[in-house]
Amino acid sequence: MKITESIHKYAKVGLVHFMAYPSTIKGEGPFEETIRKIAVDDYFDAIEISWIKDAATRSRVKRILDSSHLSVAYGGQPRLLTTGQNINDLDQSKRLEAVANLKDGIDEAYEMGAVGFAFLSGRYTEEKKEEAYQALVASTKEICAYAATRGDMKIAHEVFDYDIDKCSLIGPVDLAKRYAEEVTAEFDNFGLMVDLSHLPIMHETPRQSLIPVKDYVIHAHMGNCMMQDKNDPAYGDAHPRFGYPGGENDVPELVEYLKVLLEIGYLDPDNRRFLSFEVKPVGDEDPDLVVANAKRVLNLAWAQL
Repeated sequence: MKITESIHKYAKVGLVHFMAYPSTIKGEGPFEETIRKIAVDDYFDAIEISWIKDAATRSRVKRILDSSHLSVAYGGQPRLLTTGQNINDLDQSKRLEAVANLKDGIDEAYEMGAVGFAFLSGRYTEEKKEEAYQALVASTKEICAYAATRGDMKIAHEVFDYDIDKCSLIGPVDLAKRYAEEVTAEFDNFGLMVDLSHLPIMHETPRQSLIPVKDYVIHAHMGNCMMQDKNDPAYGDAHPRFGYPGGENDVPELVEYLKVLLEIGYLDPDNRRFLSFEVKPVGDEDPDLVVANAKRVLNLAWAQL
């Protein structure tokens, strides 16, 4: 049966702020003006922010968010990616340093009224893969336990590529499933974040990537990636706009992704969860045009369901 209701009935359509406006990704930059653009756009039900180093700026941004009726989630990924920290580092002191950084992020997420907090695993070597996995599980349980002491917040591990760009431990779907099973056996505030942008560079289709972990998916992203030209500035996990020349995802791929999200029950009128664009301007592209592109693509894809 064809769906006639709005996508907004099935999900909270969001935008990853620090990716759409990458000048803010290091915790500094034009937060108020860029976040306000999202807050006044009623296409969006949700926003994903990251660290804002200046306390006074955080306070002003929180006032914007409090007035907006946007659901807020917090991406801890930049705290690791821009510092080179790794929560599955086999050096115990470095691992704990990364965990402490994410705990600071959880504090900030609560301060900003976020309902979810996301992070990623780090690089590893094949010969030490199991040791890295055990380190990741230890770090994740510590993060989940810490978040639980602060309040009711979901902790999501974003699944990344393992051999092209980020080269993260999690990673392929089989290991993601093992990881989610192990952590959720002890913590009910944990789950996985899936991202259409990452599926091609993970060498997985939406069905291959989502069906095995359907019981653990608590957050979803939409976007594009580029694999054809290593010399292109959008190569790898750079989240170019939909339809980027040589890119992997456009309307047809988003249609397939949405179909699987519907099939596994993620898109649910009785439990609207985050479905956020993660798109980034390439070179001197206008961020606002990239965001407009994403909204049009979702409208077109949803209309085909």
